[in-house]
Amino acid sequence: MNYLWAGLIIISLLSAVGQDISDELNNRWLNGQTIHARLSQNELGEVLIQLPKQQLYAHWQGQQLQLKPDQNLPPHWQNIAAQQDTKTPLRLSITPKGQQNGSVQLVLPEVHHVRLKAITEAAFDMAKFGVKLALGLAGIMALWLGLMRIAEQSGLIKKLVWLVRPLLAPLFPDVPKDHPAFGSISLNLTANLLGLGNAATPMGIRAMQQLQELNQNKKEASDAMCMFLALNTSSVQLLPPVTLIALLGAQSGELILPIILATLASTTAAIIAAKLYARRGKAS
Repeated sequence: MNYLWAGLIIISLLSAVGQDISDELNNRWLNGQTIHARLSQNELGEVLIQLPKQQLYAHWQGQQLQLKPDQNLPPHWQNIAAQQDTKTPLRLSITPKGQQNGSVQLVLPEVHHVRLKAITEAAFDMAKFGVKLALGLAGIMALWLGLMRIAEQSGLIKKLVWLVRPLLAPLFPDVPKDHPAFGSISLNLTANLLGLGNAATPMGIRAMQQLQELNQNKKEASDAMCMFLALNTSSVQLLPPVTLIALLGAQSGELILPIILATLASTTAAIIAAKLYARRGKAS
């Protein structure tokens, strides 16, 4: 898997470099080209830039014109502004320098290595996100695995297994009746049911470890592991995921019924598919 990701990264970098070279050879961003315009200045100190088909307002920033925000820029100017830092307004140079009124030649900022910069920024952003996600999951996993350990020592898991065994036993016929994997599976499915995806992760990992202990062929996933994976990824949800609530707020309540119907259909399809493939594997 690591080789696959490394190959994809190398291919994306080579593709970005190739497209940037093509942009430079064809001068896609019109670097160095001048734009004919007329300038006039009003009493408020604003500079009116009169283009052939448009007028824009700006003010002087040293020897450059800094465009006022919230203006409908020409399409090419918008593309150049999008490649700059969002905190930096678009600035225009003037040729010859120092000329402030009358006819002038404007020069837009030059743009280079657009795609390579985009990939580099995306790589750093995903690296930061990965670190934050890993640290967040580490805390959640430590908490829930600790609670699972306490529940095992206190006998709570055995009681939970006794309650959920009638529901889960037909789906996991190869798992012994009193095995603690039923408890881990039930806690994982309950967390998913309530939209607590991050809380379900450590219990799902624990359940997979317990199912792997029962697996006779350690190099291949057992039918029970495949069934659990199908249930975990397509789990029925009665409440919207926490991330969706954080994004949409109260509006996420309108999605409860569609979420229930969609996840119910996906879980049904997952169970049927897992059972069919399990039968096919035993037949072969």
